[in-house]
Amino acid sequence: MFTSVLMIEKALTSVDVEFVTTLHGDEPVAFHVLLQPRGDQADRLLRAIDDVALGELDEAVREGGTPEGEEALSIGRRALEVSLAALRAAGADAEGRLIEDHPLDALKSLVQETRADEVIVLTDPHYVEEFFHRDWASRARHEVGVPVLKLFSHSKA
Repeated sequence: MFTSVLMIEKALTSVDVEFVTTLHGDEPVAFHVLLQPRGDQADRLLRAIDDVALGELDEAVREGGTPEGEEALSIGRRALEVSLAALRAAGADAEGRLIEDHPLDALKSLVQETRADEVIVLTDPHYVEEFFHRDWASRARHEVGVPVLKLFSHSKA
């Protein structure tokens, strides 16, 4: 069985689930999902800058309404539950956890604990972070010791 650590920031869509569950053809895959809800001040600023760069000014203005604190965690828990259920419904083994702090430490630890074959980072584009190689996938490539695949989710957060 192939073991993948899947790092996400929101609930998987049906297209995302089909995408990640078919990456390895018919080989069975076990997913260990890490979800870090986005919602702190720095995240909002970076997302607003991304929105402006894409010409989506209305979206940039709405970033101020992003949930924070316990509300963000509650939404994150629900997104994780939905994602795990969707992966299981597609025939994959799936378990997961919510992470609040130090996502790369949690990722590195989980890769070692599960002896993962790969890491898949599935997020919306974060152009500012990507430009400076501060996004999860760029940073993980130097930390985890297994291949890191970066994919963009199929819906806007």
